[in-house]
This record gives sequence, C-alpha cells and structure tokens, in this order.
Amino acid sequence: MDNLESLVIARRLRVPIGDAPAGPGPGWGEVAARQLDAALLSVGFTCSAALLDRLAGLRGETVIDLGVRILAAVRGLVGDHVHHNVYFIDFPRNVPDTLEFWAGLLREALLDPAAKASVRPGTLNLLKVPRYGRYRHTYADLLAAHAELVPLAGDRVTVLELGGDPESEARELYLSLAGSEVPLPAEDLAALRTLAASFPDTPERIPMRENRAVINEPRLADGRPLLVDTVTDVLRLACGASGGDVTLAEPTRFRSFRRAERRSLLRALDAVASPAGLGDVPRHREQWKRLGERLHPHEYPNLPRAAHVFEVARGTRRAPGSGGSVEAALAQGRTGDAVALLGGTPGALLRRLDHLLRTGTSPSAVLDAAEKAAAGASGRVLLSLREHLHNRLAPATGRIFVNRQGRAWAAPDTRPPIGEDVLSRAAAILDEEITRRLPDLGELIVDPEALDVALPLSGKAVAPGLGMLPRGSLSAVDGELLRFFVHWRQAGRSTDYDLSALMLDASYGDPQQVSWTNYGTDFASYSGDLTDAAEGASEFIDIRLAQATRPIVIPQVNIYDGEPFDEAAEAFFGFMTRDAEQKGRPFEPRTVRMKSDLRGSGRVALPLAFLRGDDGGWRAKWLHLYLKGHARFNQVEGNRVTTSLLVRSIVERDHLRVRHLAGLLRAKSSPGGPVTYIGLQAPAGLPTGARVYTPATLHELIPA
Repeated sequence: MDNLESLVIARRLRVPIGDAPAGPGPGWGEVAARQLDAALLSVGFTCSAALLDRLAGLRGETVIDLGVRILAAVRGLVGDHVHHNVYFIDFPRNVPDTLEFWAGLLREALLDPAAKASVRPGTLNLLKVPRYGRYRHTYADLLAAHAELVPLAGDRVTVLELGGDPESEARELYLSLAGSEVPLPAEDLAALRTLAASFPDTPERIPMRENRAVINEPRLADGRPLLVDTVTDVLRLACGASGGDVTLAEPTRFRSFRRAERRSLLRALDAVASPAGLGDVPRHREQWKRLGERLHPHEYPNLPRAAHVFEVARGTRRAPGSGGSVEAALAQGRTGDAVALLGGTPGALLRRLDHLLRTGTSPSAVLDAAEKAAAGASGRVLLSLREHLHNRLAPATGRIFVNRQGRAWAAPDTRPPIGEDVLSRAAAILDEEITRRLPDLGELIVDPEALDVALPLSGKAVAPGLGMLPRGSLSAVDGELLRFFVHWRQAGRSTDYDLSALMLDASYGDPQQVSWTNYGTDFASYSGDLTDAAEGASEFIDIRLAQATRPIVIPQVNIYDGEPFDEAAEAFFGFMTRDAEQKGRPFEPRTVRMKSDLRGSGRVALPLAFLRGDDGGWRAKWLHLYLKGHARFNQVEGNRVTTSLLVRSIVERDHLRVRHLAGLLRAKSSPGGPVTYIGLQAPAGLPTGARVYTPATLHELIPA
C-alpha cells in the first residue's frame, strides 16, 4: 500500500490516512505533527488545517512513520531527493568569462605532464582537458560557500490536503485515470497499471483504448473476461502483457503466452473480428504477423474469425477499409461522396472537416453533415476541432506537428483560407454540442490565474510533476531571478547533457545564447558544464528578468553525448524564481515552481518558453516539445532556427483554455447550488462538499 500512498500524494497532493490508532491525548502526536509541518515547509509544502489536526490526534510514532513517507514523496516531486552541486562553487557569483576560463584550463593542461594526451599538435580535445566537466568540490563545500535562503512570503507553499483511507483514495485515483477522456502520459499509464492490479472492479467507463489495454492486463492474467470491442484492442492488450507499448507507436517483442492466455486472446479476437473490423488490421500488419506466431490460431479451428485476422495480416485475405475510398473521392473532388463514406464514423468526419470545407463546392452541405456527426463524436474531438477552427480565422506563421512522444516539427501553412461565416457556423455547432454535454456544476467559481490554463486535450507529452500545466498554457512568473535547472544520472555509460538558453527579440530574431560555449551575457549566467553523471549532475542558468534585453527566453536541454532521456537512470528539468536578496544555495526546493521528468525519443528538450508582455510582466508558455536533433553533439547554436519557428508557432497559436470552457459551463450553472471550484490549487474556506478541479484533475471536465 505504500506505493499506492505515494501515488496519491504525488498525483493528488492528498495524504491518505486510514484508521490509524489515536494518541493518548494532546502531547507527543501534536509535537510530531508540528515537526513534520516544519520539515515540509523547508521544501515548500505545508499541511492543511484539517490534515494537521488529524495528525495531531495520532500516536507520535505513527506520525513519524507517516511523515517519513510524506517527505520522501514530496521531496521527489520537487527534485530535492538528490544533491544539486554546481561546477562553479560561487554560482551565480564569480562565474568567469568564457574565454578566460578556457584559457586557464588550457594553460593547466600545457603545464601538466600527465595531461599531454589531451593536447596534440593542431588539436584539442576539450572533454579530456584535466578538471573539466567534473565537480571540483564536494556538496558540503557548496553548502559552506552559500548563505542560508531568506524566506519570503512569495515563496511557493503547496498545501497537502487530508485524504480518506488509503484504499478509497487509491480507488478514486484509479477511476479518475481509467475514465480519462484524454490520452494519459506514460507515467500515468504506469500508475494505472499498478492500480489496476490492486482493484479488480471494472470502471463504469474507459474511453481511451490504451487505458482499456492496461486494465485488461490483470484480467488476462486472472482468466477474467476481457474488455474489448475492436481487433486493435486485442493487439494493444497483447503488447501490454508482453511489456510493450500499448499505444502501438513502437513495435513490441511478444512473449510466449500460456495456453489459457492464448485461448482467452483468441476468443476475444473471434468475438470482434467482423468483416468491417478486419479493415483495421492492415494498419498494424507486421505486429499482427508477429502476434500470430505466438498465439497459434491454427490450433483453434472453432475460432475461425480470429484466424481471419492473421490471414488479412499475411495478405491471403482482403479486408478493404474506407480510408482509401475517402481519399480517392477527395482527390477527384467528389466531396459529397467522401462525406457519405464518412457518415458512419462521426469522429473521422469531424477530423477531416477542414479538408472537406476546402474541397467542397457546398460548405453548407458539409456543415449539415458535421452537425449530425457532432452528436456521435467524443468531447475531446469536439474541443480539439473547436480550437483548430478558431486558429483558422487568421493566417498562421507556420503549422506545428507533434507526435505521441512530443517530437515536433513545423512547416509553412499553405492551406487556402476558409470563409469567416463558415468558420463561425462550425464553431457555433461545436459550442452548442459541447454545452449540451457539460454537467450542471452548481455555483461555479474560477480562480483568475486558472483562466489561461489550456484544456488538456492530450496528456501524452506531459510528464506528471510539480506545477505542470498542459501545452499552450500561460502562467505568471514572479520574482527578480528566474533560474532553471536540469539534473541527470547516467545508467550505464558516460552521459553529457547541456542546459542552454536561447534568447530572442520580439520578432523571434537577433539571437543570443547561454551555454557551455558562452557562460554569460549582461543578464544571464551559466553554472558550468558537467560531462559525466555517474553520481548525478546538475546544471543551472540564471536570468535576471529586470535586466533582460530580450523578451523571449527559451531554455532547452541538449543531449551532447550518451544516453537518451528515457534511458538515463534519472533526468528532470525545472525552474525556480526568487528575489535577489534571498541568496541561498543554487537549488532551494521552496523556490521551485515547476519540476518534471525528461523523456521521449528526441535529443533536444524544449519544456517551456518565458515571454515578457507589453506591461513588462513575464509569463511562461508551456511547450512540452522535443526536437529530433543529432545522434551526438547537439548544441543550442545548431538548432536555433528550428527552435525559433516551433516556439513562435506555439506562442502565436490560440489554445482553447479554461476561460472558454468556463464560459460554456456558466451557461448551465445554477447559482445557489453546490459549489464547484476551478483553480491551480484548492483554497481554504470552501464549503463542505465543494467539488474542486485543479490541473491534476482538469481532464475530468472534458465531456464524454
């Protein structure tokens, strides 16, 4: 249960407390609760009044045991579970000039007989220069060199709420993840897998196919009926049960299945392999071939329709799908025929609406079909299309494409425009259908700071963490100093990540950069380059916001050499804000505003961008993007053009935000009814029974 307890604390910021024995009275339990709260405050957390009161009523020993687990969970959430040392011990003070620093290292190398291997006539291997890329001092030396942090009221304080008993809290998290209307990130899929193994009950609704596959895994192992209604559901389950990718983005090496498992999979496949369903098989032909080698369908002649699936995969049986017919009709300008072919798949019709409106001679007929299709499409499709159509009103600088792993690329927008009257009618159709599906949430209260949070229409590229917001969200950045950081620890081979910053003017040009090749500008400084992380390594960049001569700051993490993000033992990024007089260590957990793991197949990470507005205030725009990069030697100088175009495309895109959804919700709200609160975190003083939606649960507002 400890693992489930940590999941609840990290995902919901709630502390599950069951029927723990009460203390003998005021005294030791209350003292231990106060000590725990003080320890939490040092890392930027605090107990709510209800949680503190509950802890004070427990035995002191119980509070201490629980406190150890709480502290471990929140320290990992904020990144304080590791020691953050820096290359330059006085950072951000006394960072040397770049040329001066390298000249000093070269002089040392020339004077050191043992270092001659790094200096040869006409060449210089910077990575082999003595004392470069490795800490020159201990963590204890670093602590001694920095004054204590001066706490200020503006420091982050995240409130931990009192939860129910551990089992009910874990079940609530299980049902929330299982019933998500948007795709979950890999970390939440892993959490769902853990929870599904503990709770055999079937959720009422499982909209996402990946979630269904994960929930089916223990059902397959236990011999219970499988929850499938397409042939691809069976393939996803086989991938998940083999330790592979249930999203089907990466090929899976299937394991050998037990006879009972093979029979269960083939029975499920036979039940859903209708002639229409076979049209989905060619999309994953190779994976079906490999699975057939493990399931031995020829051993089950009483399941003929299951065998048909593998015949289609091998090409011995035809199973034409509708996609080719639709493409042919569109290519020939037969929009009406294409609309008719898509009539049975409302989601597919709406996903192609832009194309249909551009190629059709009668936009009115296309919109009539879209109005009928809207009733049968998912809420996520409706909201995604609503965002898309809104951004078609004005010409875009470029189109951005992002795959499931967050890998992004941009291209010029060459699409012809669509009439404003057509777009307005389409938007009205969508808003009407979305509003119809939204629940009556009673009296709605929305925190103004949450209005610019983007709706989580997909969570795949957003790794859970502290202070995380969906791609496209805007959030205020307060403080005089902005400090972002990366920490990584290699798993098996020497790994060099480089924290860098690209600074641009208001037109996304005139670039400046801070990195291992340029240690500072008049408003930014770099903590020093580390090239090996056997014991873990941290790098920092400081931005003095009031002195910044560029209004756009884009931090990035480049893999210079070694392990990818998702192969390293640990890799995470975050940022802090503080005032100049606070001083303190390079890493102070109570000043951390955001921290999240790095992952994905890209070699360059672009977590977010910092933008200065016309009023002089700074805001963060959340990106969650990765660039493909090169196999080795990625540097900020080499990707600045791609980065500029991608960031501009994201920044100038008008994402669908809480502001829009709140407007639709208010049309159905009932003043005087139960209170519903939408905000970045739950405030104190809400009435009993109030429903609270924070970024961690915002996906629950996406209508079915």
